[in-house]
Amino acid sequence: MTTHNSGSPEASGMSSVALARIDDHLKRRYIDAGRFPGTQLMVYRRGSLVHHSVQGFADLERKVRLKGDAIFRIYSMTKPITSVAFMMLVEQGLVALDDPVHRYIPEWKNLGVFQAGAAPAFMTRPPSRPMQIVDLLRHTSGLTYGFQQRTNVDAAYRDKRIGTLDPEGTLASMIADLAGIPLEFSPGEAWNYSVSTDVIGYLIGRISGIPFDRYLKERIFDPLEMADTGFFVPAGKAHRLAACYSADAGGMVPARSPGATSGLTLQDDPATSPFLSPPGFVSGGGGLCSTATDYLTFCRALLNGGELGGVRLIGPKTLALMTSNHLPGNRDLPEMSRSMFAEATYSGIGFGLGFAVTINPAKTLIAGSPGEYAWGGVATTSFWIDPAEELIAIFMTQVIPSTAYPVRRELRTMVYAAITDSNP
Repeated sequence: MTTHNSGSPEASGMSSVALARIDDHLKRRYIDAGRFPGTQLMVYRRGSLVHHSVQGFADLERKVRLKGDAIFRIYSMTKPITSVAFMMLVEQGLVALDDPVHRYIPEWKNLGVFQAGAAPAFMTRPPSRPMQIVDLLRHTSGLTYGFQQRTNVDAAYRDKRIGTLDPEGTLASMIADLAGIPLEFSPGEAWNYSVSTDVIGYLIGRISGIPFDRYLKERIFDPLEMADTGFFVPAGKAHRLAACYSADAGGMVPARSPGATSGLTLQDDPATSPFLSPPGFVSGGGGLCSTATDYLTFCRALLNGGELGGVRLIGPKTLALMTSNHLPGNRDLPEMSRSMFAEATYSGIGFGLGFAVTINPAKTLIAGSPGEYAWGGVATTSFWIDPAEELIAIFMTQVIPSTAYPVRRELRTMVYAAITDSNP
């Protein structure tokens, strides 16, 4: 299942010269300049892996070169997998998108909307309507992330360590804590990047009767032979876990010799990483580790209408629903977003059920196609799928935050520039 046919770029309507230019760009602008330790890029088009490059280091301190089987913390690239897993339950008739969330989480039935005050003495008003399942999948639930740092509600999340990179407690304790914190806004009235997908992970376990992590393994990872994807890295694979770094304050740094660490601060040492042991909090919003190869397998199943190698995750009509813009009135993110941070640029971008969706390429000011869908992780990993061009791109590195550099915009521009015979 993880075997990807390789072919020449030209045979799939792409330019090998233009693709090589991307590698040169990544090496010169990011690796040699001390901004990224190393990079891995996969470009897949029309049934073939037409480009695969691995450059730089997995671990700068130990001078370990990056290899093609490196394991990365994919953080919020967990969200599309969790969302697909949930839609498998929808297809089975076990839950509906317009179901009220309190049907499955009764303690949330009387959640109010923030008016004033601070924890524990919040003043609230009733929401204009109950939170629905669809609100969780499209981030219109009224939930938030503490790192948004906009409101007293965000502060309450930080106090409870809800939605951090290293969360405490369990999914059940998160649900209990959220029952005591008001919503940022009435469900459906705005878009706010949030712990909503962690709640989806909790609901998968609650509705299926199978622990969330086991559900993903049995229903997605094992059938697709995604053997290197999971919520922790087992001992026998620990040597493949890349180090994770923080971009130093000030952003751009002077050029340096390869291997030096100026511009980067070690954030998670692979020798002592919490990802080496099973987590107490199984995060459907950001807990997975994976490889570029495994994630390409997942993306290939989506590009193929929800099926790969005889293994069907979801039906093509369900996938079409997931990759439609679900923001009310077909609005884009700038019209609805209250987020200080998200793994997407905004103009011309809507949001589906687990993915950002391009609705107007001209407004994005980046080459692309209507209906292309994507997401990324806080350590600067990213992917996108373009059904019109039969294209997938997977990018891996390990630098927090993903907003430090405009690499995603550059990659989209350069990958699309490599297409020589675009589909109409």
